[in-house]
Amino acid sequence: MKHFLQFSDLSLEEYDYLFKRIALIKHKFKSYEKHQPLVDRTLAMIFEKASTRTRVSFEAGMYQLGGSVVHLTTADTQLGRAEPIEDSARVISRMVDLVMIRTYGQDKINSFAAHSRVPVINGLTNEFHPCQILADIFTFIEHVGDPTNPLQCLKGKIVAWVGDGNNMANTWLQAAKLLGFKVHISTPRGYEVDHNVTQLGSSDCYKVFDHPKAACQGADLVTTDVWTSMGFESENNARRVAFNDWCVDQEMMSVANPNALFMHCLPAHRGEEVQAEVIDGPQSVVWDEAENRLHSQKALMEYLLLGTL
Repeated sequence: MKHFLQFSDLSLEEYDYLFKRIALIKHKFKSYEKHQPLVDRTLAMIFEKASTRTRVSFEAGMYQLGGSVVHLTTADTQLGRAEPIEDSARVISRMVDLVMIRTYGQDKINSFAAHSRVPVINGLTNEFHPCQILADIFTFIEHVGDPTNPLQCLKGKIVAWVGDGNNMANTWLQAAKLLGFKVHISTPRGYEVDHNVTQLGSSDCYKVFDHPKAACQGADLVTTDVWTSMGFESENNARRVAFNDWCVDQEMMSVANPNALFMHCLPAHRGEEVQAEVIDGPQSVVWDEAENRLHSQKALMEYLLLGTL
């Protein structure tokens, strides 16, 4: 049994399989070809944080795979009434086949997984967002590579991360170490990546830049996130000041490679972390990126439950 709690949980070979599988599942979806390998399987979705894309993509995806979904929140279950998470894991995992959790601390999802009898998927924590990066990398492969040889097009590529050293940045760094590309990372002082979280062991897969435009120089992909993630709303005013120079604009995109892509995991605040001209411009692939959450998570759920097919 495998869990998907952070990007480093799977191997290079498993990602090679997954990216190929995502392409196949997406092709079937676009061709209106039924693909239901998870008939009679049930996914439990547990939300402690609000969600749009995560809920829609997992719920629609599981139904499309032939399964069913149970939606839980901490507000209307014992999860929100001080029941030990270990007890919740033991009970819920006896009744369903797969669990997706979107919560705050990574320690919660780690504890749930440690006591679960079924695979657990990280739908987002403060530390990691592996499902989003799975979709982002597939989107990059779709636009610049060969889906039949997905890992080859990632070798030597540069991803520029502009903004907060948050769960997205952490996960990009884990992916770079495993898949062989490099991350140029630029964050305001005081908002750097915590390498005690990423546990990379070396700096071979990334380079830190004081100025965001320098980080974008020669990049194949420029990506960012909101300045204030969920759970940090009290810091919003201070972050607006600190991040003022970290808005991805056309000047930054102009120093990236001519065919560079722009991504954003959404929701976006135009005029804050990204200019409208960039996110709505010709280099932006954010809508493909958002859609690919559906296809990538379908492939992930299928793999965790059935293995390679």
